[in-house]
Formats: sequence, C-alpha cells, structure tokens
Amino acid sequence: MAIYLDNNSTTRVDPKVVERMLPFLSENYGNASSETHEYGRVAANAVSEARAQVAALLNCQPKSILFTSGATEANNIAILGVMRASAKGKHFIVNAAEHKAVLDPASRLTKEGYQVTVLPVDRYGSVNADDVKNAIRPDTALVSVMHANNEIGTINAIFDIARICKRAGVLFHTDATQTVGKVPIDLSDGSIDLLSLSAHKLYGPKGIGALFVRPGSPKIQIEPLVEGGGHERRIRSGTLPVHQIVGLGAACFLCQNSMPAEAARISGLRELLRSELNERVAGMQFNGHPENRIPGNLHISIAGANDEAVMMKLRNQLAISSGSLHQLPTWKVQQFAE
Repeated sequence: MAIYLDNNSTTRVDPKVVERMLPFLSENYGNASSETHEYGRVAANAVSEARAQVAALLNCQPKSILFTSGATEANNIAILGVMRASAKGKHFIVNAAEHKAVLDPASRLTKEGYQVTVLPVDRYGSVNADDVKNAIRPDTALVSVMHANNEIGTINAIFDIARICKRAGVLFHTDATQTVGKVPIDLSDGSIDLLSLSAHKLYGPKGIGALFVRPGSPKIQIEPLVEGGGHERRIRSGTLPVHQIVGLGAACFLCQNSMPAEAARISGLRELLRSELNERVAGMQFNGHPENRIPGNLHISIAGANDEAVMMKLRNQLAISSGSLHQLPTWKVQQFAE
C-alpha cells in the first residue's frame, strides 16, 4: 500500500466523524424539513448543531452558514448568484491562480455578457492587494481571491483585500477550501462577505460543504441557481443530507479543538520532508511562499524530471499528485495588464 501524500486532494474521514454520522444512516433517518414528528425533529436538531459547529470554527453566526454539496457549488452560488443579482454592475475580479471551481464560473459570466478582470500573481502565487485596489471600477460587483492556493499552498492576505473591497463598496468572496480547519479564520469583523468550504478537505465526508454569507445590512443579494423549496434561506434548495451535514459539523468540531497542535505537528513533518528531499534529490526546487503557507503543503519541482514519469515510478510507494490540471483561462477577458 502506497503512503498517502495527497491530502490537498482529499482527506481520510476521521473515525470520530464516521461514528457521529452512522446513526443518521440508520435509526435517525428523518427528513430535517419534517418537524411535525420526532424523526424530523431529531434530524433538524442535528442539522442545527452541525451549523453551530461550523460557525464556531469560523467565529460567525450559525444563521450565516448555508449547506451545499461542496465548495464547488458554494463557489458557483457565490459568484454566479451574486453577479446575476447585482444592481451595482457587471464587472467581476478574480486572479489567474484560482481553482477551476472559481475560474469556470468566471468563464460562464463572460458568456453571459459580464466583464471579468484576471489579476496576475507573484512568484509565490500571491495576489497583491494593491492590484485588487487598482482593478476595482465603479461597476465592480464582486472580487474573489482564494485564501490559500490548492497546489503550492501560499496563503493570500484575504483580510487586507477584503477591507479594500469594503471601503470601495464591493463584495468580497474567498474560496477557503484549503484553509478551513487548518489555520485560524475569524469572520466576526464582517470584512469577508462570502466564504466557501468543503468537508472532505478537513477529515469530513465528500459531498458536503458550506457557504458563509455575511449577515446584516446591507443584505447580500444572491440569485438561486436551483429552485425547489428554498431550504437554505431560499438560496439553496434541496432535501438536506443530514448524515453528511452531521459529518461536516463533527469534522469542524474536531479541527477547532486540535488545530494549533495539529498545525505545529504537520508543519514539523513538512519541514522534515523538505530537509530530507533537499539532501537526497539533486535539482530540487520548492515552490510557494517559504513561510506563509498552509501547514501540510509541500510543492516541489525537479529539474529535468517529467512529473508523470516520476509519479508512475513511485505509484506503488507514494500516493502523490502533480496538481489539479490547472490551466490559466483561455477565454476572452479583460486582462489586468491592459
């Protein structure tokens, strides 16, 4: 069995999370929307508890958490839903190093007549806050900058960028899929308007995630992508998958209580691996920011080596990835350099 080194792609579900989920796959099988009987009330209470657990990890109000099928859907709701509902303008700002779960919705916007500005990143994959400030126009409705890059692990200064957007009267969204549960995130100051997350990146089950939508005034307008009951604040319809929601909540609870110690432990293992690789492999290059990065990420390049050949040679020893097939957008956009 190969050693698993692909946690940026997905994590193993923690046994304590599985234990918490199992009753909701058997005896507690009620529909959380059917609160006229005990089965439904048990399910609804479990959903409420999980919502509170997610909110506690992010230091926000439970009512600001909307459950989705994962970060991809959360990103789509945040980007397409906000832009389509916006009365401010039809201009969207993103950066070239985003995950395709953000770049593909941006591409969709261009086909619908919206204008998209794609910002560059520096050699570490970081977005410059001044670039964001300079790209904002009177008709800019939304800016989206990921918290940490899913491939090279660099953490962006999202709170600085969010405050720039706030002063300009522009909504700010961040895809925090790689950071929730790994580094502290405090949403209590209201600077971040929307945040996406996914359970399977933090020892929870696949198929469940959440979108944080800042509560309060002015209310964030979001056009639903799917109609059919309006289960989650009339933004995201569909019968709630109680067992998965319970799993997400349990994973957030575990991360909240173990995050500082785990971050230190995993960072230490990462640095040990970096040191050993540096000593044993010639032509090694370490990518991403050397310090401002998520604990468990180590991204390397080997001069003269083909990534597919290396992975094929090591397939029985190491489970590793060469990335998420990320490519810069080829669709027609207004580039920042213009």
